[in-house]
Formats: sequence, C-alpha cells, structure tokens
Amino acid sequence: MLLMLIWIALFYSCNNSSDQKEAKSKVVQNKILQQKDGTISLKVDKADCYQDMANPSSNTAEWNVVVMKSGRFNVWLSSATKDTTDLNYKNAVMLSILDNRIEAHPSCDKIIHNSTDVSLPYYRADSYIGSLYIQDTGLCNVQIISEKIFRKDHSDVIASGTENSKLLSVFLTPATN
Repeated sequence: MLLMLIWIALFYSCNNSSDQKEAKSKVVQNKILQQKDGTISLKVDKADCYQDMANPSSNTAEWNVVVMKSGRFNVWLSSATKDTTDLNYKNAVMLSILDNRIEAHPSCDKIIHNSTDVSLPYYRADSYIGSLYIQDTGLCNVQIISEKIFRKDHSDVIASGTENSKLLSVFLTPATN
C-alpha cells in the first residue's frame, strides 16, 4: 500500500512539472528574447500594432522583451523603401524602452542589396538613430511610434506600391568600445 502511495505521488509530481514547463513555454512565446550575442531584434510584423488612419504619426508598434544583458545599445531601424536617397519619413521616429527615449529622423545609412525582407521595387535601408543605455534586466516594454508603421493586416500598402517606405524592424545591438 505504501509503495502504491509513493508511486501515485511521484506520478502527480512529474505531471505537474511538465505542465509547469509547458506553461512557461507559452509565456516565453509571447515575448522577444535577447539573443546570446546581446542583440535585440524586433520585427514590426511580430508586434502589437496600433494604426490611426486619421493621424498616422501616432501609429505604434509594441513588443514585450526579455533583456538578459544590460549595457549600451546602438539602435538601428530597417525600412523598405523605393527611394534609397530619402526614406520620406515626415515625422521623427520615437523609440521608448524603460525610462529611455530616442527621437530621430531616419536616413539611409546602409542599403542592403538582395535582402530577403523586401522584394522589388523596394530595397532595405538601415538607419542609425542613436544609442541608449539599458540598466535593468528582465521583462520590459519596447514601443516605437512612426507614421511608417502599418499593421500586418494592412501590409497590402507596400504590396500595392502606394507607399514609398515602410518601417520593417528595430535592432538594438550591443555597443563596443
């Protein structure tokens, strides 16, 4: 009888731990994890987006990010563009993470040829918008505001060719001294 009670207790404890692992796995799926090299890669099509057709300058993309390594990060934006000399952003782009804010007007700092992120007639243009220091590790909210953010269900804007540019992603790369 005692052996049977031990077996039942062991069976339930094993099931509970696998349920907990499964629950943890689901929680991690809704968050962006910082890569081992320290890079944080945020794609707009994976974000929670708000699009205001009347005032596109308040279009917003948000991500929940798990920061494992703190430090100074260079912030890059990737855009799909037809014009590699001017991204046609009317307003500055604002990035907010924890208590840090960067506001900048993107320009074409790097043109990425043959990028799989875009198809002709668009090119991928990367823009350096500054650097920021992230002191705290753990879960944080990252928000970017720009008129060039389009919700996933409005991706036809780029496909139709009516827009000259669209914000694709944000990269935070560790700064090296």
